[in-house]
Amino acid sequence: MSIQSFFEPVAEFLWQKKYPDNSFFKQIHWYGEEFPDLKGIQIALVGLKETRGVQHAKSAERGASEIREKLYSLKRGIGPYRVADLGDLLPGKTLQETYERIQKVGDFLMKKQILPIYFGGTHDLDFGQYLSYEKMKKLVSLLTVDAKFDMEEEGTMAEKHTQEIILHQPNFLFTYAHLAYQSYLVDPSLINVIEKLYFDHMRLGLVRKEFKEIEPVVRNADLVSFDLSAIQSSDAPGVLEANPFGLTAEEACQISWFAGMNEKLSSFGLYGYEPYYDDAQNKTAMVAAVMIWYFIEGFYSRKDSLSFKSSDYIKYTVSLDTKPNTLVFYKSKRSGKWWMEIPHGDNDHFERGSSTVPCSYSDYQTAQKGEIPERWVNAQIKLL
Repeated sequence: MSIQSFFEPVAEFLWQKKYPDNSFFKQIHWYGEEFPDLKGIQIALVGLKETRGVQHAKSAERGASEIREKLYSLKRGIGPYRVADLGDLLPGKTLQETYERIQKVGDFLMKKQILPIYFGGTHDLDFGQYLSYEKMKKLVSLLTVDAKFDMEEEGTMAEKHTQEIILHQPNFLFTYAHLAYQSYLVDPSLINVIEKLYFDHMRLGLVRKEFKEIEPVVRNADLVSFDLSAIQSSDAPGVLEANPFGLTAEEACQISWFAGMNEKLSSFGLYGYEPYYDDAQNKTAMVAAVMIWYFIEGFYSRKDSLSFKSSDYIKYTVSLDTKPNTLVFYKSKRSGKWWMEIPHGDNDHFERGSSTVPCSYSDYQTAQKGEIPERWVNAQIKLL
């Protein structure tokens, strides 16, 4: 399969500009006159122009080029930068066909061990990002960062795409987590649904209060979907539904760094940029570009092997007076990150044994006090 037919080149004005040798642009391959050779590539940038998932898009179709203009001018980071910009994905004749194109491109890239970064377009395009995992024959964990829960029963795909993911058949979603939602934008009944399904959620205030505790949540994701509307409008005015409250640009970049550092994560989506509403300096495009830059830096800073029986990890066993009698934790000597072992029986997806899931040092401290961490309880329920 050749995916070149799905793409159009990067806008000519971008690759004809003069960039210094230490710029991001000079370190990557890009689709200009020729489609880049993907041999040895580790990360692929995929621009998105599709806007039919919302009703009132003004200029989102040029969002990817605006983000590129900022990204290309940034300085290169520490990594070897085996990165290719594949250009912009051509929208299908229908919105559904666009989702299918994203699905095919994502499936193709990930089978080659290439991590796609989707940027531009509207947030419902994460449906295509999710579908690209369908043929992998494994359960995946999705993390969404958004000010709202896009789980309406009626309306545009932008208003209900998360529900479409959760209800999609065949079901290959192991768990779903949602960060930085704002309570006054969310129907309380949706929170009840999320909790009944034992999905993780952290409202904006809790994210800000316990920021270190979101790292294990990000580290548990196979794919991340980030809506720029989760960032406060003073930092990112260029979105369809800008809000004066939200994450700071710095916090958004930190989450992107966490995502890049996650060894199991295999795709990243950054959606919702609307240039029409941006300021004269295209501030939001700059925020998105720096988020991508930090994600790539995180990717090239990955340290952990996830081989918990190796000498790279210290095993801690905590005895309890209740069932279970013991809890097992692992700490990485390389990164200082923590995981915990979750025993489980036979089911449709897992053989009898145990799974190891990300946790924090505070979970270990809770166990030392003789208490079972809430993260452990929720994880075991999901594995039953």
